[in-house]
Amino acid sequence: MNRFILTLCFALSVSYLSACASSPSADMKARTATTKKVVGMGMPDIDLTTAIYEVPVKDGVSYQDLVDSLKSISEGMNFVNPANFPIGEHMKIRGVDPQGIKEVRSFCNLSMGTEIILDHPEFLVFAPCRIAIYEKNQQLYLGLDRPTFDLQSVKNPTERAKKSAQELEDALIQLMEKARRGDF
Repeated sequence: MNRFILTLCFALSVSYLSACASSPSADMKARTATTKKVVGMGMPDIDLTTAIYEVPVKDGVSYQDLVDSLKSISEGMNFVNPANFPIGEHMKIRGVDPQGIKEVRSFCNLSMGTEIILDHPEFLVFAPCRIAIYEKNQQLYLGLDRPTFDLQSVKNPTERAKKSAQELEDALIQLMEKARRGDF
């Protein structure tokens, strides 16, 4: 009888382990679903646990194509580009090799961000929105500081501010999606 019970327990544990190994648990699926947001359009998913959203620039799109695309598309989306920060150039002046392009471009569309700033003036520390252009491993990238993540730093954000931050983030990701392809 003991041998039968041991055999049964062993068979059940093997079945349980193989079932666990072959399909993710409901808990794991729930955690993954809450830490990722699907963007689509061939873009990487958003990791909701970080402020940074980065996308590789398509092969064949040069730095100048990318800059021209950002300028053209952002203007068409009613964004202004009030400042650019050529960080790589400043590194060179100080005798440091930036190891490729390193710059930050700021973008502002007050029709999308006004609600956040009216409800939470402290959010100005994150304004204007920033998109970085940089190289790593000989690949050109665009990186975004996500407004929805930044809003988590504000205590008790209003629903209006949350909606505005999401609208702004979606528009910036759309800008990045088009610019990384070199669209105009």
